[in-house]
Amino acid sequence: MINKEIQQRRSGILLHPISLPGEHGIGDLGPDLYRFIDYLNKWGQTLWQILPLGHTGYGNSPYQCFSAFAGNPLLISPHLLVQMKLLVKKDITPPKFMDRSRIEYEYVITYKQKLVERAYKTFTQNSDHRLETEFYDFIKIHSYWLNDYAIFMSLKKANNMKSWNEWGSSFKTRDPAIISKWTDTKREELNLYKFSQFLFFKQWHKVRKYANQRNIRIIGDIPIFVAYDSVDVWSSPDLYFLDEDGELLSVAGVPPDYFSATGQRWGNPLYRWDEMKKTGYDWWVKRMKHNLTQLDVLRIDHFRGFEAFWQIPAKEETAVKGKWIKGPGIDFFQTLKQQLGALPIIAENLGIITPEVENLLKQTGFPGMSILQFAFGDDNEEYTENKYLPHNLGYNSVVYTGTHDNQTTLAWFEDLLEDLQEEVLEYTNTSGKDIVGDLIRLAWESDANMAIIPLQDLLRLGSEARMNIPGTTGNNWEWRFIWNQKMEERGNELLKLTKRCAR
Repeated sequence: MINKEIQQRRSGILLHPISLPGEHGIGDLGPDLYRFIDYLNKWGQTLWQILPLGHTGYGNSPYQCFSAFAGNPLLISPHLLVQMKLLVKKDITPPKFMDRSRIEYEYVITYKQKLVERAYKTFTQNSDHRLETEFYDFIKIHSYWLNDYAIFMSLKKANNMKSWNEWGSSFKTRDPAIISKWTDTKREELNLYKFSQFLFFKQWHKVRKYANQRNIRIIGDIPIFVAYDSVDVWSSPDLYFLDEDGELLSVAGVPPDYFSATGQRWGNPLYRWDEMKKTGYDWWVKRMKHNLTQLDVLRIDHFRGFEAFWQIPAKEETAVKGKWIKGPGIDFFQTLKQQLGALPIIAENLGIITPEVENLLKQTGFPGMSILQFAFGDDNEEYTENKYLPHNLGYNSVVYTGTHDNQTTLAWFEDLLEDLQEEVLEYTNTSGKDIVGDLIRLAWESDANMAIIPLQDLLRLGSEARMNIPGTTGNNWEWRFIWNQKMEERGNELLKLTKRCAR
């Protein structure tokens, strides 16, 4: 199952596009992203890792999206819409109240929606036959998910964005006659939603082409679960653990661990894997194939859920009370390989990893992940056994200082107890003057084929730059960086390190 994209010795940066600078309230697929790709190339980096690109819902989490296939309209670049002659410069004057250091979603959503509506109006009034042909070709190619997505979003709008299980019964249960009538009467609105997706993917594919031309491979994140309030669940309720009224019977999460004493109750519906297997995992095959048109490498989030998943009764408020249920196992991955060939997959194998999970990972041949922040403080493990320490990493692995769920490495070290700080300093054999740089060096020097750091760590940023605190809502997914001289300095240091480590 090994794919050549994950066998080469490479290194790179983790940065989600929403964190890019820019004047439109949120990072997007415009000029600042191309500038960032140029920087990666200049610094000798050949990997760029991102979070899921989906249309985010409540809480703005990229892991809770309205669709497993749709892109996030907030990432559409206003500058590129001007280049496409769908907008003029005066259209894209952003509101003055926007904070460029954080994402103010309430204002950004309203602002971006108006721009897309204006662009669509221009599109319908002008006679750009080439763009029109592209649009209708896009609708045809993506009809297997796009039509339902547009209907779902239109119905959400009509229901004040309430979750689909709170809609009227005819819409909730997808009564064919009612849905057909809605489609006929809301044709223009549905086309607007389809057009927003057309714009997103048109812009994204140009970004990917630009990165690939510079020998940069994009690693994308594939959440194992979908959101309850999603078109995926609404359109195929039989594939999830729901009761006859569409209410959740059980939800996904993980038991208490490093991140939380009460575990994490994600709230996502759980798959009925037996039902999915009957179709040859058709929905998953389509999902993976769709993502491979956008990304070079897929990081599957919560890989251990394919061996066994933590089932929490929906009535429980925390993840403490739950039980492990067997997942589809190797049969699932063998089916994917038969349908799609050897897949370029990274397995997120963090958390409670049992021998059964280790065996599944070995059977697939996928590289797993190691987080340096997890390598210290476990008194029960010797240096020869701790799988997160750099000297224990094998070639078929990916090493990180931290991920989007971790504190920045600088803040992590500063928050450690004194004895743990001393343990880190002893292992790195340094004074701690630049402990983040020391850990980056160890990651780059390791045998792991891939080494990746968040941009926050490259820039030595503190807790103010944390992306997400697992198990919490509010103030997450808001961080944005600014261009400054420090990027040049740190980038040049990384280039020298990368050359020395033959990455």
